[in-house]
Amino acid sequence: MKYAIILAGGKGRRLWPVSRRNLPKQFVDFFGCGKTLLQQTYERMQKIMPKENILVVTHTAFEYILREQLPDLPNDNLILEPINRNTAPSTLMALRSGIIPPEGDVIIVPADQVVMNEDKFAEAIDAATDYINCYDSVLTMGVRPTRPEPGYGYLQMGDLVPATPKHPNPTTHYVKSFTEKPDRDFARMFMDSGEFLWNTGIYMSKAGYISNQLITVMGVDEEMDYSMSPNLSIDMAILEKMPERVVKECSFGWADIGAWHGIYEAFANADEDNVLVNKKSRLMVENASHNVISLPNGKLAVISGLAGFIVAEKDNVLLICPKEDSSAMIRRLLGKIENEEGMEDFV
Repeated sequence: MKYAIILAGGKGRRLWPVSRRNLPKQFVDFFGCGKTLLQQTYERMQKIMPKENILVVTHTAFEYILREQLPDLPNDNLILEPINRNTAPSTLMALRSGIIPPEGDVIIVPADQVVMNEDKFAEAIDAATDYINCYDSVLTMGVRPTRPEPGYGYLQMGDLVPATPKHPNPTTHYVKSFTEKPDRDFARMFMDSGEFLWNTGIYMSKAGYISNQLITVMGVDEEMDYSMSPNLSIDMAILEKMPERVVKECSFGWADIGAWHGIYEAFANADEDNVLVNKKSRLMVENASHNVISLPNGKLAVISGLAGFIVAEKDNVLLICPKEDSSAMIRRLLGKIENEEGMEDFV
């Protein structure tokens, strides 16, 4: 039986001002399609399993928003973090909730991703399920890099997993190394080598196996005092600390909605394209290229003579800044705004 844990507790600071402290990116309809990133992820999981088998983890501060956006999620399936402790502790909390049996096939998936081919995604889940029913291991889904993107994690493929009578034609590789967010030169080297895949952050394993591994990796006991848990991501816990982790190459059209630059790279259709994120807004350009524009519904942007910029408006904030190195700049500016008296409404 398949189960899912959707991780929906992130802050999304790199996508400010559209992602805000009180409404992070997973709860936002970024593309003007009528559904938030969380709702799209939930519906994707519902095509694979019943809603009773889907758990969603978020911070207590977002309980009202989540219940509003997923009204048919069973009450017990909403797992609330009392404090922020990153995704490894929150995953273990969901695994220890009593809803997922140890023999269950569990899919761990972030709430803030785009999957363009859901049929191929379902096929990848089926193939991963076959694998974890033959091996005690954690399988991560990787996709072939299409650009030297520094904002993603890179998995180096090692040897093929040996064939067994139950799994005679393996297509899964051991993870040889993992590099989180390399600089662009290393990302280009990784891509050109042909040995590396992007880490989607989507994992599959037997619930009992990964639960025991997380307890060991985090150094917590069976009772798990959440406040004493380490601040550790599920990616680092699995890909750097667990003994048996493998990667399967997938091709379901994937993008991580993590930063403005990444959104541009994922959705630009041509070398000099401008990306309009919200399709319910309008754009007119003249002598402008390589920009990413995010506007409220019904807004028109007229842009001339601008190249390689972010133009993003949400409520009381308008951001205009160079796209290159924007994540570090946004973090720095947010730090300044948070420390300014009377600026709380802009964060």
